[in-house]
Amino acid sequence: MNIREQTLQQFLSDLSAKRPTPGGGAVVGLVGALAASLGSMVVNYSLGKKNLADHETELSEARNRLDRFGQLLLDLADQDAAAYGVLSELLKLDADDARRRSDLPVAVVAAIRAPQASLAACADLLRLLDSLTGKTNRYLASDLAIAAQLADAAARAAEWNVRINLPLLESEADRRMVVDEIAPALETAASLAQRIEAHCRHSR
Repeated sequence: MNIREQTLQQFLSDLSAKRPTPGGGAVVGLVGALAASLGSMVVNYSLGKKNLADHETELSEARNRLDRFGQLLLDLADQDAAAYGVLSELLKLDADDARRRSDLPVAVVAAIRAPQASLAACADLLRLLDSLTGKTNRYLASDLAIAAQLADAAARAAEWNVRINLPLLESEADRRMVVDEIAPALETAASLAQRIEAHCRHSR
């Protein structure tokens, strides 16, 4: 699946179909990319404003980074779909199937790492959005808040996609390690989203 090559209607139709991909992982990437694009809109309406001239350089750099975040999250959406597609196929095989026994451990790790990377990217995106508070057009405060909410929603959804596959890891130590790895990013995302929203509420 290449999410960039689909129309919105095609994506929604594929998403609603009774097949494993695209699924929640693709939604995570798309929602995260929407957050980045909305953040870019806020920046574009802020560049060139006389009262924000002191932030012009930072805003230009932020716009470039937001564009990269959008592309990264779309890439991760495709990676997640591909990883889960392989995992789903292997899980349909008999438990004693040679291919399943040999390929499943790697497939499980891939299906966990893709949404874990999406979660980390969303947390980083929120750090960038947070750095823009007080430096963007105040008339777009609601858009900045919505971008933060979307990024946080994508982060929380990515956590679900990580956790749903954790039981497939054979090692309890490996499961604990993944949980310990995702917890800080999830907490950071939630905290930043709340802070951005609070700032936006008082910026009008």
